[in-house]
Amino acid sequence: MTDFTLYDETNAPEKSKALLEESKKSFGMIPNLHAVMAEAPGLLEGYQKLHELALDSSFNKEELTVVWQTLNVEHECHYCVPAHTGIAKSMEVSDELIQELRDDKTLSDAKLNTLKETVLALTRGRGNVEDEVLSSFFDAGFTRQQLLEIITIMAQKLMSNYTNHLANTPIDEPFKKFEWSK
Repeated sequence: MTDFTLYDETNAPEKSKALLEESKKSFGMIPNLHAVMAEAPGLLEGYQKLHELALDSSFNKEELTVVWQTLNVEHECHYCVPAHTGIAKSMEVSDELIQELRDDKTLSDAKLNTLKETVLALTRGRGNVEDEVLSSFFDAGFTRQQLLEIITIMAQKLMSNYTNHLANTPIDEPFKKFEWSK
């Protein structure tokens, strides 16, 4: 196993220092994921930009949570599932939806379940999706823009989930109460 350093704004590579300062400003702390990513400034910068783009997508808070957590659970990310549980709670997403996602259950809300199934089809099919899945997605009221926005969020989650697998990133203190395993 490779040991990864948890950097902060004092010991990070020069190109990562300002990025970590931005993390601290945005989150009130440097999330351990960002502290690990700082080893590769381009990874951290790309992740931060994709996070910003996800937040600026056309998805509402429930839909965004569905995309994030579906990917986190599918990738079995020990770090991101608890972190996004905390984020979802701060966004006032219902506890029922949060738990259904964490437990990988069929979602009570049919439209959100269609979104979940589309995210899974995209992920498992590596972008190759059956026409029936796409028809259901569009029939549920989602748009082509949103289909493409899922790909942006998939890129974000690939960066974080894979980094966390490699680094076995320690869960941040505020999210330890939401620890998760598949």
